[in-house]
Formats: sequence, structure tokens, C-alpha cells
Amino acid sequence: MSDIELVDVSLRDGNQSLWGATGLRTAHVARIAPALNRVGFRALDFSSSTAMGVSVRTHRENPWELLRLARAAMPDVRLQFIGTGFRFISWERAHPEVMELVYRTLVNNGMDRFVVLDPTHDMDAVRETARIIKRAGGAGTEVIAALTYTISPAHDDAFYAGIAGQMAACGDIDRAYLKDPAGILTPGRAGSLIPAVRAALAGKPLELHSHASLGLSPLTSVLAADLGVSVLQVGCGALGNGTSLPDAERLVANLRASGHRVDTDDRLLSVVARYFDAVAAAEGLPAGKPGEFDAAFLNHQVAGGVMTTTRRQLRELGMEERFGELMEEITRVRAELGYPIMVTPFPQMVIGQALANLLSVSGAPGMGAGSPGGARYDSVPDQVIRYVLGTFGKPTAPVDDWVLDRVLSRPRAVELRAEPPPPSVAELRKRFGSRVGDEELLLRFGMPGAEVDAMLAAGPAVTHYNPDVRPVLGLLRELAGRRPAARLSVEKPGFRLTLSRSAP
Repeated sequence: MSDIELVDVSLRDGNQSLWGATGLRTAHVARIAPALNRVGFRALDFSSSTAMGVSVRTHRENPWELLRLARAAMPDVRLQFIGTGFRFISWERAHPEVMELVYRTLVNNGMDRFVVLDPTHDMDAVRETARIIKRAGGAGTEVIAALTYTISPAHDDAFYAGIAGQMAACGDIDRAYLKDPAGILTPGRAGSLIPAVRAALAGKPLELHSHASLGLSPLTSVLAADLGVSVLQVGCGALGNGTSLPDAERLVANLRASGHRVDTDDRLLSVVARYFDAVAAAEGLPAGKPGEFDAAFLNHQVAGGVMTTTRRQLRELGMEERFGELMEEITRVRAELGYPIMVTPFPQMVIGQALANLLSVSGAPGMGAGSPGGARYDSVPDQVIRYVLGTFGKPTAPVDDWVLDRVLSRPRAVELRAEPPPPSVAELRKRFGSRVGDEELLLRFGMPGAEVDAMLAAGPAVTHYNPDVRPVLGLLRELAGRRPAARLSVEKPGFRLTLSRSAP
């Protein structure tokens, strides 16, 4: 019997995986935060630079204010920020001084647990980022290094154990987590991988973050607990299962049935789960459902949130019926590029190249048959060129020679190779003006200025939300567009609302 702690991912990864990162606003978080604070979670997966960008772009809400609100409402639980090394909001590499300012500002606004996820497992970058975070937050700030799981000839147990050994030797890394974004870690593979990684970690704790996309992770999570993993990551209610993480209530029951102790307040856990169910129903958002096994995922490894975006892009191009063809091309491109792990920014990069290949060869409906004599890699997005140039780190396996030649022989590769280094903090202050504060400066660094301007013009975010009244408000909006009535009465069991027109 062992004690198992939980990290809830509903507010960040659950929202991103199931609701395209846009489903939750400040008001949704404010309403449930006090309950989340008391459930007994070890931490909450709360934010990322992607989530902060969505707050600005989609909701016109200030993400720094959301961080402060969350910390005030949840003083007793760690709030996690996940980052991919030297990048903030945009895909462009940031200057180390800028990243130091990013992490210092995050710490000042209440973040005290940081996941460092380098998509190429560049341990020099991981160690440097860990040092920056510790300088920003001190010894009380928790740093977790990610071992991102994938299936490829290069990513065997020895590869992951070697990375874990380097994490064990770094004093700025407190613990590691095994991240399975595509939900492809089978119980069989976990049985060899987890013991190898734990042995290499030499006593540093190991957590498991495995998506439920294929229905594997609920089983793998219980096995992981048996194998000594001390923390498991979950989603609550409508924000669990599907392409999110295993459902918290079900996993807690299964862990206890297997003889493990999980110290959570089950009543409050149910309150949180039912709240997200209510939000999904009120906002017309999908609820996560237990996933079905699909062997194709073991090849293309496209995670849930990216899959949703990809399907939408195909619909917009009139190519929805070619989804299966695109998935095959994604598998092919990924192998040719040295098996990049399908976490941001690499899924977007691989999918973009695969789609460009399809369009080059056969075109899209209404666009003809592609370029005359079109061939794969006739069109190459800038991010793929940057990847081949090593901007995102050294690929785990070599890029195919013919692809390397085709990409690097392009004039654009010469231009990108000559790009100036990323701007320093002093250069950003000169660009945006000395009166711009650190928080606004960082947003303007990573986003178009017009989007930041629109957020500032919108004013403070709404902080009150009640999903139970959403249907009534919707009804009233609909009625407002109809002919005037002298009297309106809405009734249902336990509820009655009567509105009467006043005499002139």
C-alpha cells in the first residue's frame, strides 16, 4: 500500500485538450477556485504561455490578473505553469534575460510549481531554465522536468533512463514527470519504462501525466502506482477522460480498490466534477468520454487539442474527406524529420509540413491539382526550416539526408540562418517604451500589439459566473428579439420567474 497524490489538470490541460483552450474564462475559474483549493490536490496544472495568449486573444482578459486572482482564492495548493524552455507565447526563441523576467513575473503573481518541457530533451536548456526558475522563486519553488514519452526507434528505455540520470544530477530539478501527451503508454511498456526511469532518478520522485485518448491511461495509472510513481495527474468531471487525463473520481476509486491511499475530500471532489459538468452543459461544450483504442495513434501520435484544430483546418480547406491521408502523411513526415515528439511546437510543425505536401502533390478542392510536377517538400514552412537548422534543439534522430538537402537548399533557409538574435529586455523596453510595465511588456513581446490593446480596452474581467442561470439568460435574450409582451412567466420545478410590464 502506498500514498498517492493527485495533480488536477482541468483548468489548463483539460481545457486545452477538450475545449480548444478557449472554454474557461476568468469567471469560471473564480467560481470553483475555493473548492479546488480544499480538495486535497498536490497541485493544479494552472497555466502556460499558450493559455495566457488565449486569455488575451480570445477572451480579452488579462492573464496576469487571472494568476493573482487564482493565488488569492487558492492559497493552500501549488499552482503550476508549464513551459517549453526559452519560449513565451510565440514560437520564436526568447533571450535568456526575457525568460528570466518571465519566470520572475510568474513567481511574483503566485506560480510556485514549474514544469520544464524541452521537446528535444535538450538537457543543457532544461538545466539553464531550472536555474532561472530557482533564482526567480527560491528554494520553495518546485521545478519538475518532463520526460516526454513517444514511440520511435530512438526513444527506448535506455534513452529515457539516460535523460532521467541527468535530471537526478541537477540540484535545481526537484522531481520528474513522465508526460504521455498522445495517451500511447501501454501498461506493458510502462512495466519496463517506469522502473528504468525510477532507478536512474536515484530517489527523486516521479509523476505520471498520461492522456486518456486511447483508454489506456486509467489502467496505466494504477500500474504506475504499483510501480512506485507517487503522483498521478487527473481531470475532473467533463474535463476528464477523452483527450484529457483520466477521470479523477474513477481513478481514486480504482486506486483505493487496488490498496493505495488517496487523501482527497471526496465530497469536494464531487462538487468540482459536477461544476465542470454544469459548465459544459451551460456553454454547449463537449464532455470527455472514455477513449477507444485506435492503433493509428501509435503512429501519428497527434494529441487531442491539435487533432481538433487539424480537423477544423481540413474542413475550411474543403478537404475533410482526406483526414486519413493526412494522418498517414504526418507519420511519414515525422519519421523523415527525426521523430520529433508531438508536443508544442512540433505537432503544428509536422502537421503543417504534411498538409503542405498534400497540397503540393494534389492541391485542394477549387485550387487545381497542385503545382506542375509538384513533389513533397516543394513548400516548406519557416518553422520546419528553423527545426532543421537546430533552432529548437538537436533532433533526437538525424533528419533524412534528402529532406535535409531539400530544406537547406532553399533561399529562405539562408535568410533564416542569418536572423538576428532575439531581443534583450533592454531592447524590448526601447521598442515598447519605458512606461510599459513588465507584465504588458511580456505580452507585447509575444503577441500582436492590436490584441494586447483590445485586451486593455476591455477593462477588468468579469469574475462572477453561475452555470445554473445560463439557460434562463439565454431564454431572455431570445425573447428580447420577439414582439413585446405585457407579462412573461417562466416556471419549472422549484423555480418561478414572472416579469410584468409597468404601466406608462
